[in-house]
Amino acid sequence: MAVNHVEETEGVDGAGDGAAVTAADGVTTMALRYYAVAPGVRLNVRRGPGTNYDIVRVLAEGARVPIYCQRPGETISGPYGTSNIWDNISNGEYVADAFVNTGSDGYVASRCL
Repeated sequence: MAVNHVEETEGVDGAGDGAAVTAADGVTTMALRYYAVAPGVRLNVRRGPGTNYDIVRVLAEGARVPIYCQRPGETISGPYGTSNIWDNISNGEYVADAFVNTGSDGYVASRCL
């Protein structure tokens, strides 16, 4: 059975639930959950899990990001603590988890391969 990622529509509270949805053709898609970046932060998106990687782009204040997978990298301190977890938010794009409100100080997605 194929698994595809689709953008989730947000509920009243703005948080997705990551529920699986089965389309009419029987293909299961995973509704992707989006997480808020810390308030007032313009977050650097990098090519890898550390500040030694090039900045790809900068997220605007109030951004919400999907987390496809997570991997360990450089330890960073931010509004949500100190962590070596980096979130993959797109192909080859990472942000420091310490700036993303996941509601956890650990992994909330599978480890990147």
